[in-house]
Amino acid sequence: MDPQIIIARRVAKELRSGDLVNLGIGIPTLVANYVPTDLKVFFQSENGLIGTGPIPEQGLAHPTLTDAGGRPISALPGASTFDSAMSFGLIRGGHVDVTVLGGLQVDAHGHLANWMIPGKMVPGMGGAMDLVSGAKRVIVAMQHAAKGKSKIVAKCSLPLTSVRPVHLVVTDMAVIGFAAGSATLLETAPGVTIGEVMAATEADLLVGDHVPEMMI
Repeated sequence: MDPQIIIARRVAKELRSGDLVNLGIGIPTLVANYVPTDLKVFFQSENGLIGTGPIPEQGLAHPTLTDAGGRPISALPGASTFDSAMSFGLIRGGHVDVTVLGGLQVDAHGHLANWMIPGKMVPGMGGAMDLVSGAKRVIVAMQHAAKGKSKIVAKCSLPLTSVRPVHLVVTDMAVIGFAAGSATLLETAPGVTIGEVMAATEADLLVGDHVPEMMI
């Protein structure tokens, strides 16, 4: 199975009916494809829309309906649009139940770096800082390693997005939590052993007596 699909399917299992959910750019946008049809989840685009629908068919995109990255989206019946100030009022006011964000690094204590690589031109932090600070629950969806280097690190070398730790990291190899203040291996991906996860992870991981396989 494609690594990104493994991640998206597992993250979708964290959502609950009634949740107001913000999906970041990249892998997080795939999560909406794997939410069960009987689960009523409200997806928010931080540029001012609650009730985002699937990517429109070719030729049916509307220029004013986009996600935070500028890609076309659709609006479901009953969707609500509003200005950016209202959107960020919802985020900063703690009304977003779950945000799913991509990541460049997450350290052993759950701190996230996901908005810039020094020396490379970036448009800005966008809403990442507000989302990590304001959402009730923060889930990072990213691949475990890039170019042979672990993205679960002892300490972030890239600029932090927020001093608030994230709640959960889902990668193509593992599910890692931070409830005890330290990175804890909660699940392994199908076909992946604990030893393989440990070998691919720079940060020290706490490992319990029983680590189940992801149900995806």
